[in-house]
Amino acid sequence: MADLKTTYLGLSLKNPLMASSSPLSEKVDTVRRLEDAGVAGVILYSLFEEQVIQESLRLHRDVEQGTESFAEALSYLPDAGAYAELQRYSIGPDAYVEHLHNVKEAVDIPVLGSLNGISDGVWVEYAKKIEEAGADALELNLYNLPADTELTSTMLEDQYTRLVDSVCTSVKIPVAVKLSPFFTALPNFALRLVEAGADGLVLFNRFYQPDFDLEALEVAPNLALSNSIELRLPLRWIAILYGKVETDFGLTTGVHTAEDMIKAVMAGARATMVASTLLKNGIGHATKILADVQTWMDEHEYESVSQMTGSMSQQAVAQPTAFERANYMKVLDSFRYRFAP
Repeated sequence: MADLKTTYLGLSLKNPLMASSSPLSEKVDTVRRLEDAGVAGVILYSLFEEQVIQESLRLHRDVEQGTESFAEALSYLPDAGAYAELQRYSIGPDAYVEHLHNVKEAVDIPVLGSLNGISDGVWVEYAKKIEEAGADALELNLYNLPADTELTSTMLEDQYTRLVDSVCTSVKIPVAVKLSPFFTALPNFALRLVEAGADGLVLFNRFYQPDFDLEALEVAPNLALSNSIELRLPLRWIAILYGKVETDFGLTTGVHTAEDMIKAVMAGARATMVASTLLKNGIGHATKILADVQTWMDEHEYESVSQMTGSMSQQAVAQPTAFERANYMKVLDSFRYRFAP
């Protein structure tokens, strides 16, 4: 029977299948079910910088309220309504850290924290808290849409690189950086992040695009789950970067089947992250994916996941240019032939 074990960020995983940052990790019992289904690790839902700032402002407001009137107000506590509001805000920073600790206590698989933000101070502070809560590693989620016309690509990349360096030098646990595909020179930026201290890169983040409500004439949030077609973008880039940038790659977006997972590993991914397929098909679908991977590897006489890793990367295939522009021309030609008279 083929050996599915792998390593990611220095962590030993029983297989490459991890639960990506999503609502699946909001309840301890659900994470237990993920472990029972065979998932090798879980990345908690992201703590957003905006949540940290909002809670800090709320605390400041509650503490300062009324201090100009009574000396006793120096020990003023928020009223019951304010406490109820904080409790409803269940994914605030303090609740997040406590939840991470509870999850870590409940399961034996690696548990990663996830931070989403752009400010050095916020990330460093909560990276330390996440480490103290027992996280095995940390995923930094670069989920920021630059809309400022004065912000150049160089300025943005410099900002991100400094941020990653600040976090990596402040914690001892491994750090992975989750990227979007929208960088002008992705290989160089990936290399800079690794040189700044990142232990791994996760490709790619999905930006959720807003839609228009034509009746209400409002901008409406619209969540569309991924599909296997979306695998091709991270698959291509991991295959290109594997061997050029010495780091551990995680692939997220588009992993729905055993075939998707196998392709990701062959491109060079040490871990494959899933969420949409489990939200669609139930947590038990993870068990099926892993069983199908095992069957495929046995049928094709692969002894281990390590034997497959990177075997279809750009440096390993006979025609490495197939990952680049030549592939584009071949695709166009295939449609011309299909519709030729």
